[in-house]
Amino acid sequence: MKGALGFFGVFLSLVSDATHGEPTVSFACGNNSHKCMDFCAACYDYYGAPTMECLAQLLHHLCLSNYENNMASLNRTDWCKWGDMSGLYSKLSLCTEEISDCLLIPWPNPLVERAFVDIHTKFFQDCPTEELSDPPPVIVFALVITPICLIPIMVSLVVLKTKNGDGSS
Repeated sequence: MKGALGFFGVFLSLVSDATHGEPTVSFACGNNSHKCMDFCAACYDYYGAPTMECLAQLLHHLCLSNYENNMASLNRTDWCKWGDMSGLYSKLSLCTEEISDCLLIPWPNPLVERAFVDIHTKFFQDCPTEELSDPPPVIVFALVITPICLIPIMVSLVVLKTKNGDGSS
């Protein structure tokens, strides 16, 4: 926990310090945007390079905690309404993708996938899913009556064919 707080402190100092100029890092960074360079600099200062541990800390502090705070501000009954959730869910997805791209870590990756599985387990586990239901009665009737009607027709054809006696058409 202390390591995470220390990392977060280093990251916040980089983000809030407007006079530090463009951070220079000894490894490749996704692009030269200020935000991206801050992510890379934080990883360089704390981990020496963009690692999965650094990505995990950035995702936790910047994406997941924000998402969880937004979810906590909503009613639990709204969690299962996709119309209410799609915006928050998209922001979370974009956040994870942006940080991964900045650190040149492929997205999606096992860490991001695990984060989304955890979110689904925590927030959406009790949401009802669409279950298979019976088709409308008209469809059921058509599917049942078709073979019933075909049986007498097929029997009639067989009887007419054998009544001829020659067996050829």
